[in-house]
Amino acid sequence: MNGNGKDLSSEQQALQAVEAHHADMLRHLNGLVGLLTQAVEAGDPAAGQAAQATLLDWCDKELVPHALAEEGPLYSGPHGMPEAKLLVDGMLAEHHVIVGLVEELRTADGVPAAVAAGAIQRIFALHLDKENRLLMPFVVQSSGLSLAHAVEGLHELVGEGPSGHHG
Repeated sequence: MNGNGKDLSSEQQALQAVEAHHADMLRHLNGLVGLLTQAVEAGDPAAGQAAQATLLDWCDKELVPHALAEEGPLYSGPHGMPEAKLLVDGMLAEHHVIVGLVEELRTADGVPAAVAAGAIQRIFALHLDKENRLLMPFVVQSSGLSLAHAVEGLHELVGEGPSGHHG
């Protein structure tokens, strides 16, 4: 425990679990976007449609639920603090852009689908970097906030299983 009553080992474990889950998500997204891009570049519409469907399924089951889960306990505490409000506002705006791009991907075909997928990939990578480098360290360092408490039981934020990783 530190002076503000937080168990720092729990905070570090939560930080590591979320960062590991972010890395897993980004690796998976990079692979799915790569498959779609390769299919479009090869001029293979059937492979492109299959890769696009797989990417959309992942976005619907992993990416969007992750973003919505963050908007609850992870964002609400820092959003109420003047020194983090603008950061959280910006991150919420990025969620809206990502969700909009997923909808764009849903109705796109061929090159426009690959472009939307690439935009999702890059914005999500930037967004994760902000969470890992700015938001979560702020939560860990702030008295009155707890990252461990904010992500407790939310597999959308820390992955699944005892290690926090997807199997």
